[in-house]
Amino acid sequence: MILVTGGTGLVGAHLLLSLAESKVPLRAIYRTDNSRKKTKKLFAHYGKEALYDTIEWVQGDVLDIPSLEIAFEGVEYVYHCAAVVSFDPSDEEILRKTNIEGTANMVNCALAFGVQKFCHVSSIAALGDATAHGGTITEETEWNPEKSHSDYAISKYGAEMEVWRAWQEGLNVVVVNPGVIFGYGFWQQGSGAILRAVQRGQYFYTLGNCAVVAVTDVVAVMIQLMQSSNTGERYTVVAENITYKTLLDIVANGLGKTRPYIYATPLLTRLAWRADWLLSKFLRHKRMLTRSMAKSAHSTEVYDSSKLKTAINFSFSDTTAFIKQLCSSFKTKV
Repeated sequence: MILVTGGTGLVGAHLLLSLAESKVPLRAIYRTDNSRKKTKKLFAHYGKEALYDTIEWVQGDVLDIPSLEIAFEGVEYVYHCAAVVSFDPSDEEILRKTNIEGTANMVNCALAFGVQKFCHVSSIAALGDATAHGGTITEETEWNPEKSHSDYAISKYGAEMEVWRAWQEGLNVVVVNPGVIFGYGFWQQGSGAILRAVQRGQYFYTLGNCAVVAVTDVVAVMIQLMQSSNTGERYTVVAENITYKTLLDIVANGLGKTRPYIYATPLLTRLAWRADWLLSKFLRHKRMLTRSMAKSAHSTEVYDSSKLKTAINFSFSDTTAFIKQLCSSFKTKV
């Protein structure tokens, strides 16, 4: 039996689709009936409604240990995709609680129930810090605790520490660190926000780097790593490092929209995130641009996936072609 958390999110839903096609016994945790609708729509989009019905859904939460104990009965393999993704400082508590405490609960149950192997979906945000501006980051790059990190990055780093602790206690684990993940559906979150911004009219751009990858590649990597003998390792999952300008141009071309043409300088983005903070206080809305987001927009760090390519001889999809196809699907859904 395979257990999947986060099956109602982008990575988890595509993972369930891929695993269901292999006709393996599947169990997925969900929080509410409403949360499963997007996953069901994803299966329907690919004409796989019948496969959706083969999944055993168990209502629970990574913060609710009694529900996890029910979900872990008879489970041999676990894919932990559930996480909160936010760069709003007001979400610090829920980020740390769900991403760190929730992961601790998951690995503790995996140890208690004798799970054979555990795959944790982390992020490039949890990787180390380049020592020089524009440096290359690998799995071995050290995390600098004195450097400023977003609450999201800290929570994902903390989650990995729980996974490594479980590995030392005897649990076979693999960790994947994807970049910005693009995939069908879930247009209101993650990379979907980029498509929606361009659809509305995105006129500003920066020249910072963006590490991108297709969700189908992330899922394929996870499954191959779980089927391999590799354990106790983390793998950067990035197909391509491109500038934000290039990425926005690709999306704009795919959606038939005007390319961004106004360069947002570091000074402009510093002023913008401060203005956004002020407006959020007066209007009581979620942050649109935070300090960490503004800083990331100008980062020129490069992420290296050589370790992954060597470990399982993996070849990534052409991201430009994938995003263009994704844009075509997006236009029919909005």
